[in-house]
Amino acid sequence: MRLQNKVALITGAASGIGRESALLYAKEGAKVVVCDLNETAGADTVQQIQAQGGEAIFVKADVSKTADVKAMIEAAETTYGQLNVLFNNAGIFHAKDGSVLDTDEEIWDLTMNVNLKGVFLGCKYGIPALLRSGGGSIVNTASFVAVMGAATPQIAYTASKGGVLALTREIAVEFARQNIRANALCPGPVQTPLLDELLADPARRQRRLVHIPAGRFAQAQEIAQAALFLASNESAFVNGSTFLVDGGITAAYVTPE
Repeated sequence: MRLQNKVALITGAASGIGRESALLYAKEGAKVVVCDLNETAGADTVQQIQAQGGEAIFVKADVSKTADVKAMIEAAETTYGQLNVLFNNAGIFHAKDGSVLDTDEEIWDLTMNVNLKGVFLGCKYGIPALLRSGGGSIVNTASFVAVMGAATPQIAYTASKGGVLALTREIAVEFARQNIRANALCPGPVQTPLLDELLADPARRQRRLVHIPAGRFAQAQEIAQAALFLASNESAFVNGSTFLVDGGITAAYVTPE
């Protein structure tokens, strides 16, 4: 198993990429700390892991709050004695996040607090735990929009993910010789209930879909496979990368109709 004897903490693990990654990490031998604000869905993720014979605990955590982040790291070490993989995956996309001209300051602040500050806090308090375990892997969820503009305006989300990408690079350089790797996982649009809600308008949905050479959105399980690679020893020399899993979006100049 690719994560045998490892302890992995995943934020935003109650649904989507986080849940699929938690299930996959556990299947590959990791003990998983499932972190999310949604207690019911988070507990369900734990139950699914246990049903497949894995080990997991749930910790309710708002990643924008220092006390919660400290508590989730402490729970990992108290319960399992170590931390080897830190997957800062929690993030939000607010429905009122649009053009720089009309996005409210409150939406900007909320998005930055969760998407960027949350990763900062995860690394700030998670890295000491990784060091106590002799090193490990950090996976930070950014986005393909961290490297190119979005097809439709979403200024706060795009800026926050650009920040995650820059933060990840700096951490990768600083801690490389202390046996810690950090990589930014950059998915394309992923088929989730949140995406369905945001793209309920068929025209808005098609505006996104037309830019994907593969002609479809990603499945959360496909992104989880990439997150598994970055967490495992198979990626031992992968550090500071912009790990794009976007169906070819960033490679395309003109996309097929």
